[in-house]
Amino acid sequence: MKMTLSNFLSIGSIVVLFGYIFYNEMKIHRVAENSISDNGVYEAPLEMSDERLPAVSFDVPKDITFAGEPVPLNIPDVYERLDKELQINCYLHSNTIFLIKRANRWLPQMQAILEKHGIPQDFKYLPLIESNLLNVVSPRDAVGYWQILKTSGKELDLEITDEVDERYDPLKATEAACKYLKKAYQKFGSWTMVAASYNRGMGGMQRAMEDQSEKSYYDLYLNDETSRYVFRILAIKEISEHPLRYGFRIDPAHLYSQEPLKYVEVTESIKDLVTFARAQGTNYKLLKRHNPWLREDRLTVRRGERYRIALPV
Repeated sequence: MKMTLSNFLSIGSIVVLFGYIFYNEMKIHRVAENSISDNGVYEAPLEMSDERLPAVSFDVPKDITFAGEPVPLNIPDVYERLDKELQINCYLHSNTIFLIKRANRWLPQMQAILEKHGIPQDFKYLPLIESNLLNVVSPRDAVGYWQILKTSGKELDLEITDEVDERYDPLKATEAACKYLKKAYQKFGSWTMVAASYNRGMGGMQRAMEDQSEKSYYDLYLNDETSRYVFRILAIKEISEHPLRYGFRIDPAHLYSQEPLKYVEVTESIKDLVTFARAQGTNYKLLKRHNPWLREDRLTVRRGERYRIALPV
């Protein structure tokens, strides 16, 4: 067969490609080999270099609790479920970084509300996994940081109309969630079961307990989402409380801070929120930023009602 110039270049390209792959594989092998301890366990170098390191498997903590209740890591599947969620969140780099940044703004405010209602502080991590601390709407139309359904929101005394939807207010939604959590604890007597019920519902968890003659979340066979739910909370809790342990080096100056606000009490209808914002020395964008519960460009105030509108200082 006659060797053409194009054939020659194609063969040359393949040789170069395989040479490049072999070179990089050897580099990775040398880096990994130099990082093996005497007991054969991989240890990541203390300082990063320009070498491309292989992915690292992070340690699962020996002991961990949720709301003061021990997690039985001696059960193999419990250990592996926590291990899975830890590794997933460790490698969701940008998502986890932004979670930690937003948490600095919102968690102190939520902690105060949880404390007021006697709810364990670990529940502050629920909205992190529910919504990434964003006012999102789920495919099932659950809304806001705490992902509250319309029917549930009304049962928890949130106002939900075309103009006002308090599920979008992170702090009022936290108050509503506390009502649910207290009621669920009265039913189950276990904070871990309370957390699982926030995902599946009290009725769903009760049926699972009755059908399987089990009382512990860790002993129940559940749908995939609920089976992962508490472990997702535990993973975010662990990474948030020990970020350096899991490779997250975040400059404190990069964290998002609580923004200074003032409040205006409104007792009369506002026909145009754009004009209202301008009159208050701000603009419509910032008005909506700090009051996402305002769903239209107007606000109807019925007799005897009043609203507090947050405005930037």
